[in-house]
Amino acid sequence: MAAYRPISCVFYDELESRATLRQPCAIVYRVGGEGTEATTHGVIDTLYIRDKVEYLRLTDGFELRLDWLVSVDGRQLDAYC
Repeated sequence: MAAYRPISCVFYDELESRATLRQPCAIVYRVGGEGTEATTHGVIDTLYIRDKVEYLRLTDGFELRLDWLVSVDGRQLDAYC
């Protein structure tokens, strides 16, 4: 697995805000960290760290490495880097 690249603190704050407010959101991510993109919808339940890698977990149990995020509700992660 590729080395984890931390995301922008500002974007992380956006994710925390959505989790706190329990806002449903559209999440676009790179499947397996590669170029293929997929979209999921849900409510962010929690943000956590496991083995020095940051993740989000949706209320339906879906988990995603934060460095695989492309956008949340149209807000592009790379715009915050």
